Amino acid sequence: MPQQTESGPSRRSDGRELAHPTPASDPGHAMREAILGKIRYAAGRDVEAARDHDWYLATALAVRDRIVDIWLDSIRRTTADQKQVAYFSLEFLIGRLLGDALSNLDLVGEVRDALAGLGVDYERVKFAEADAALGNGGLGRLAACFMESMASLDLPAYGYGIRYDYGLFRQVLTDGWQHEIPEDWLSFGNPWEFERPNIAYPIHFGGSVEMQGQPGGLIRHAWHHGETVMAVAFDTPVVGWRGKRVNTLRLWSARSVDPLKLEAFNHGDYVGAMAERANVEAISRVLYPSDATPAGQELRLRQEYFFTSASLQDLLRRHLERHPDLTNLADRAAIQLNDTHPAIAVAELMRLLVDERGLAWDEAWRITTGTLNYTNHTLLPEALESWPTGLMERLLPRHMQIIYLINWLHLEKLAEDRPLTDDLIKRVSLIDEDSGRRVRMGHLAFLGSHRVNGVSALHTDLMRETVFRDLHALYPDRICNKTNGITFRRWLHQANPGLTELLVEAVGPAVLDDPGALSAFQRLADDAGYRERLQAVRRRNKLALAREIKERLAIDVDPDAMFDVQIKRIHEYKRQLLNLIETAALYEAIKLEPELDWAPRVKIFAGKAASSYHQAKLIIKFAYDLAQKVNNDPAMKGRLAVAFMPNYNVSLAELIIPAADLSEQISTAGMEASGTGNMKLALNGALTVGTLDGANVEIRERVGPDNIAIFGLTAPEVAERRADAHHGRNAIANSPRLASVLYAMRGGAFSPDERSRYAGLVQGLSDHDTFMVTDDFDSYWDAQRGLDRLWAEPRSWWRQSAVNTARIGWFSSDRTIRDYAEEIWRVPVA
Repeated sequence: MPQQTESGPSRRSDGRELAHPTPASDPGHAMREAILGKIRYAAGRDVEAARDHDWYLATALAVRDRIVDIWLDSIRRTTADQKQVAYFSLEFLIGRLLGDALSNLDLVGEVRDALAGLGVDYERVKFAEADAALGNGGLGRLAACFMESMASLDLPAYGYGIRYDYGLFRQVLTDGWQHEIPEDWLSFGNPWEFERPNIAYPIHFGGSVEMQGQPGGLIRHAWHHGETVMAVAFDTPVVGWRGKRVNTLRLWSARSVDPLKLEAFNHGDYVGAMAERANVEAISRVLYPSDATPAGQELRLRQEYFFTSASLQDLLRRHLERHPDLTNLADRAAIQLNDTHPAIAVAELMRLLVDERGLAWDEAWRITTGTLNYTNHTLLPEALESWPTGLMERLLPRHMQIIYLINWLHLEKLAEDRPLTDDLIKRVSLIDEDSGRRVRMGHLAFLGSHRVNGVSALHTDLMRETVFRDLHALYPDRICNKTNGITFRRWLHQANPGLTELLVEAVGPAVLDDPGALSAFQRLADDAGYRERLQAVRRRNKLALAREIKERLAIDVDPDAMFDVQIKRIHEYKRQLLNLIETAALYEAIKLEPELDWAPRVKIFAGKAASSYHQAKLIIKFAYDLAQKVNNDPAMKGRLAVAFMPNYNVSLAELIIPAADLSEQISTAGMEASGTGNMKLALNGALTVGTLDGANVEIRERVGPDNIAIFGLTAPEVAERRADAHHGRNAIANSPRLASVLYAMRGGAFSPDERSRYAGLVQGLSDHDTFMVTDDFDSYWDAQRGLDRLWAEPRSWWRQSAVNTARIGWFSSDRTIRDYAEEIWRVPVA
């Protein structure tokens, strides 16, 4: 590492001076000087003592200075008449930000050269940054992509969420079992954020509500709250493409009003003196605390209300700074609720308008329903949140009153137009009476929103037909579709620079700004030279991933084998189990007929299971046990390998996706809302094997049925098959290959240390195969063998790979945000 003397030039640790070209001939001079200044005055280090993280900190701060200029300019040029977007999300999976910022500002070369002139490796500096642990999976990553696209489209927007101290857990595998440890991503600080102690709002819980008479016979509800928590803002700038705009991601941290009970402390009760602070700060401590206990459930609700209330208070304050009152709020702000987590916004906005601002109920309801919009992300009952009324009444008593009133007015209005049966009331009420009286947050978000959208064409159709069928019949114009998208800046330009360079050369620089320009690449799909170069780019990416697998898992994998990838949250409906059972069947088949020309495969898995989700953890354990069996069998060398990569995050995805040959998108039809991993992998040229589920349906329409491998039951067929209680047992009986693998699993062939480990898993597939693993197995096996044959024809494989990249441009999050802006938010986009 170089060093800087007090009065002399920079020197390396061996004492030799560093060359310093003149500023006129060295475009990196200013950046190098800025980084040196930050090393000294921000990191407090002499250059000789600086380590990778010090250089990262200094570089990030030097780049941040340039971002701030654009950020402040973006705020200044946002006029009072412009409508702004507020995106409420419990997750923002933003990943590392240095590479993102440098790419969007076109500063990668300048920073690389500046660091090189200081004897510092840019790649090591970039990887010294911790992944921001602010999300779990697709929901949070989508929010991050949307924030980047809004800035890139010069659309004024705020993102609102929680600044988790530890975020989602770090996944550690011990003998194949998942263990959760804190993801201490803030341990070295976060140079991208600005703490705003002057922007803090009181968030209240508990207590009671008093009705107070007012002049004119009006009633005012006074909430005498029992507890107050302060929400303190931390702002992170979000840089748009080519620095067009920088928007704000505002995250809230929970602080105690009284951080220390000094009297108790002075009496020696040191733990008691800090107890209230610990209880309060738990709100922003961890993403998705386990709700398997009543305390965990309460903490989850406290989190959701905490960030929603703080965000609404902030939004109203900012509005009133520019406007005399709140009557035009819906004309100047559009709030998007990302899933049901912030659905309490309906009741909270009504409380703020009616109780705090004195608006009449009808006027407040007009403003609320004109401002809020709701994105539904799931049809799974357990993910459509509901809260016990008892918990709500204790924790948020005023909100429970408001919800009861919304529900009463809702049912009264319906009674004006039609006779209400008990059955209809039961289905459309905000209160679920069948499950111990619970508030249906999806119903609340639906009633309180201007528009409700699904995230793929199939998902939106199923919303209309299933979870919101009755509400859709009552409000037929409210549901619309906005198919998800991804930011190509992150998932192509940054993640796969080799492919990006090839695309620019083949298509022209327009491909960097216009995802639609990718379509021109298709004409080169039949060009043998370009196919070879495409293959060479992929092989370099596979070599990088192979090195990471070797370093993490001590497994040698062949970069010339097919890299078959399934990377996503571990859940039964995503059917990692189907993939693993097919892998075990392939292992058995290779053992039985080793003379056949099997396509060499490396099966790559990654993903986290929820901490209380035993079945998902058992699936991870099976992946580990299967890997032990396969990878230690000499007969599999060069034919089959299995790797489960622990602690899946954005940075690992950026390494795996560009190296993938095959993308596993095999969820049970009708259960995946959209998916975005399918888009990222197809963009980078991976072929998709998948069901007609989520956005797979639209990917098939875009890339063509000949360039995707579709298998399995459709959503209507799944519903029909579920009606047969014996469908799992029948499917096993009709598939000798499946029966053989399940027999081996049940008998302990893959778990010799505990032979009964997977007996319950196998029995469940026979007795109640909710996710159609057994029914889809043979179709999945056939699709995989078809892909084996395609792999043996490189010309056809790489042509299809090129076509996938060329035709995926429609799935840009820029297109998605334009759709939201034009059809939901009514915000002009340039």
